[in-house]
Amino acid sequence: MSSTLADDIRTKLGDLSPAERKVARVLLAGYPSAVFETVATIAERAAVSAPTVLRFAARLGYRGFPELQAALRTELDARNASPLSLYEANDLAREDDPPSTNRPSLLIRTSTVLPAAVVQTCAEIPPHDFERAVALLTDHKRHITLVGGRFTHLLAQYLGLHLMQLRQDVRLLPDRPVERTAALAQLTKRDVVVLFDYRRYEDDKTAIARLVREAVGKVIVFTDPWLSPAAAHADVVLPSQVSTLSPYDSLVPSLAVVEALIAGVVDALGPQAHQRMRTYEEVARRSGLV
Repeated sequence: MSSTLADDIRTKLGDLSPAERKVARVLLAGYPSAVFETVATIAERAAVSAPTVLRFAARLGYRGFPELQAALRTELDARNASPLSLYEANDLAREDDPPSTNRPSLLIRTSTVLPAAVVQTCAEIPPHDFERAVALLTDHKRHITLVGGRFTHLLAQYLGLHLMQLRQDVRLLPDRPVERTAALAQLTKRDVVVLFDYRRYEDDKTAIARLVREAVGKVIVFTDPWLSPAAAHADVVLPSQVSTLSPYDSLVPSLAVVEALIAGVVDALGPQAHQRMRTYEEVARRSGLV
């Protein structure tokens, strides 16, 4: 999973000198905008010398502070990329180049790219976060609400429909404004809201996460390597790779995490999940739904 500059700074905090850690904290506190301040301004805010700021950049592997800032610009460009910009950046729009007869087929290339993205995603999600997500979703004292975005509503529905077969008090956040407002107005500390938000992030997801935190509820965020702004208000963040061959971000790695989470819930609930599934099947059979 691609790490962000903020991730790199946090990872290296223990290796920094006390003065360099002051620089790191100033940059993290105002990330990402603080990184684009001048060296003199950052030094003043951190109460250190300008050379300390330059040494900090060198500690992160950059030849100077401008190079560090350039790396962040690249990161932000990727974070805000649209399918159109990715299409054009990868020259997919070129029509004058005939397909190469020596090039592997799309299916062969896909069989390499997507499994690698799934493996990388599963390897780099912190086990503590995954286990915390399972614990929240299996707590019968909590109400579970799921909400997705333009495409990721499919993942929210997929996870929600499975959870409904395993436990009570699971719902999808309504689409219609009056119903959605009513649901959000009733949030309490017993609520767990699962949000799916990927680049070209949607403002309402961050607003919902903030409302949940104000109600002292819990937030689980599924997102990409660049992290949705909603992640700042989350108790659990589950980022996934989005690598694919098309200009559209892949949801395959995220679906793999959802599948793993469903398996974790089934395992954690044990006999309770079994009994709930039996009841669910019996009701569906008696009502002619299966």
